[in-house]
Amino acid sequence: MKLKTLIFAGVALAAIAAMSGGALAAGKAAFGTWGYDATSMDASVKPGDDFFKYVNGGWDKRTEIAPDRTSAGVDVVLTDQAERDVRRIVEDLAKDPTKAGPGGRRVGDFYAAWMDEKGIEARGTASLKPYLAKIAAAKTKTDVAKLFAAPGFESPVNVGINPDLDNPNVYVVGLDQAGLGMPNRDYYLREGAKYDAFRKAYRDYVIKLQTLAGIKNAAAKADAIIALEHKIAEAHWKPEETRDVDKINNPMTVAKLTATAPQFPWSAMFASTGLGAPKKVLVSEPSEVKAAGELFASTPLAVWKDYLAYHFIRTHAAYLPHAFDQANFDFFSHTLRDVPVQRERWKRGVQIINRGLGEEVGRIYVAEHFPPEAERQTGELIANLTAAYGERFQKAAWMDEATRKAALVKLGTFDPRLGHPKKWIDYSSLQISRTDLLGDAVRSEQFEWKLELSRYPKPVDKGLWEMVPQEVNAYYNPLANQITFPAAILQPPYFDPNADPAANYGGEGAVIGHEMGHGFDDEGRHFDETGKVRDWWTADAAKAFGARTGALGAQFDGYEPVAGVHINGKLTMGENLGDLGGIEAAYAAWRRYVVQHGEPPVIDGFTGDQRFFIAYAQSWQDKVREGALRQQLLTNPHSPAEYRVNGIVRNVDAWYAAFNVKPGDKLYLPPEQRVHVW
Repeated sequence: MKLKTLIFAGVALAAIAAMSGGALAAGKAAFGTWGYDATSMDASVKPGDDFFKYVNGGWDKRTEIAPDRTSAGVDVVLTDQAERDVRRIVEDLAKDPTKAGPGGRRVGDFYAAWMDEKGIEARGTASLKPYLAKIAAAKTKTDVAKLFAAPGFESPVNVGINPDLDNPNVYVVGLDQAGLGMPNRDYYLREGAKYDAFRKAYRDYVIKLQTLAGIKNAAAKADAIIALEHKIAEAHWKPEETRDVDKINNPMTVAKLTATAPQFPWSAMFASTGLGAPKKVLVSEPSEVKAAGELFASTPLAVWKDYLAYHFIRTHAAYLPHAFDQANFDFFSHTLRDVPVQRERWKRGVQIINRGLGEEVGRIYVAEHFPPEAERQTGELIANLTAAYGERFQKAAWMDEATRKAALVKLGTFDPRLGHPKKWIDYSSLQISRTDLLGDAVRSEQFEWKLELSRYPKPVDKGLWEMVPQEVNAYYNPLANQITFPAAILQPPYFDPNADPAANYGGEGAVIGHEMGHGFDDEGRHFDETGKVRDWWTADAAKAFGARTGALGAQFDGYEPVAGVHINGKLTMGENLGDLGGIEAAYAAWRRYVVQHGEPPVIDGFTGDQRFFIAYAQSWQDKVREGALRQQLLTNPHSPAEYRVNGIVRNVDAWYAAFNVKPGDKLYLPPEQRVHVW
């Protein structure tokens, strides 16, 4: 999918004038004559009945999802290109590791170790045995708890280091729910034949992994492990509950944490990881931690050791011989997400390098694929988007003056980041071997933890990036009031300096505006301009906003993309608000551009306003396998692409005018039922 957690699609503003010269730019647009491939359209569909199919129906009919993919669409095309670009880099380094110094050798050796399938098969499970032996050596539950806290091992409670919600300038130890093998609690708790089949397949998978590793009594151990995970799932919060900032902000002393879950040896766990004795621990889901403590005490030591061994194998199956890797694919990708074929090894190798040495590769990728002009032009776009949002805030009738003033202050302190980090991660302490792939993976996990540990308890480094430059994505970080756009997403059709300005406003403009809008959505409103958790809205403004969000949530609750599985309006609220606020702000910016430069000509039979909305819908061009769609609906805060188009535009007055949408059309909503945010 396009956008991940804390990421939202935005809207474009008047900066396109400087980029595109007022009408079509002198160069050729990458898509069609003005930024849209007209063969993607299905003109037999009325825009007011199904705008997504009207714009993308032709593409949908002729496009097959690649057998190794969960989806097809714009993002897949861009991701495939980024993978090919990175492949060339890493394969060159694997052949000649001296090309980019020590960093190049690390990248080349890691990739070569991954691609050495014959060597991996020949070594068998030898590389796995030391880690299983470490688990087997645990004599007490304190030993097990220390493994819970160690990088590379599973735990019912995850230990991490995060900015403090109450003071985002400092790091704090964090605890959050974890410990499941399947995607989330619903796969354990939902009733129905589909979920019964998933659970049966999961049992077979747990048995198979243990059998491949030479673990005896695999069936009995699998039953005990799954029973334990079922109890953990019962304690897990629902996904939508974890979005409530007030509920997840639970700072505790170690003494209070010990009172909450006295069964865990917290001091020993923290000390074993290098955290020492933290003064403060931020607990996201206290009831889950309490329940996990009770489970820790009531579950036999032997079961916890079996649980640890299985999960270590599961999370590292890709680095083991083919049979492990294939079993992992068969369950998680084929059974759960309906993917027919495993991706080519080089493609998965690129993604592994991106995860383990992402910024090492990113430095080379940026030098080759991110020209300074792209950064300059996108910077102009963001500046104009900021101005447009300011205008929208000034006109938002539901905001009182105190809230409006605070919103404008926060808007003025946005930190936009484009392309790549200014300072790169130093991987020099990470040891990589061409003959120890599993060891490379574990050492990479340990490196990441040591990197986090090196920052604690120092002031927060706000120059860090949560994505790598070669990732097709974007995000908003409420704790730093930052919007971040990696180099790989600043490409057509989102942004094309040779496209029609309307296309850029509806494409990249909507992406940017979406991210900016997160600062003011149902979560962002709880963070002030410094990133501190503080509700800076008045009660009256919050009530008026709540009325709008409630109506939007009810709309999305009514959509049923998969039989029996509706969109969760609460879980997807932030992303839906980002989409709606983003497109409305983008459209306002587009009309601002028109005032400055005059009404644009009709191109290919479409007015400028029509091209704006068509470009928006094109940016969500996407089709997904049912299994992957089901998993998205149960776990992901983003609505499916079709509804990010149809579910959004039906609330936008300008869309009705542009396409003459009337009562009787399937997407028509009476004006009083349309939700307007900004």
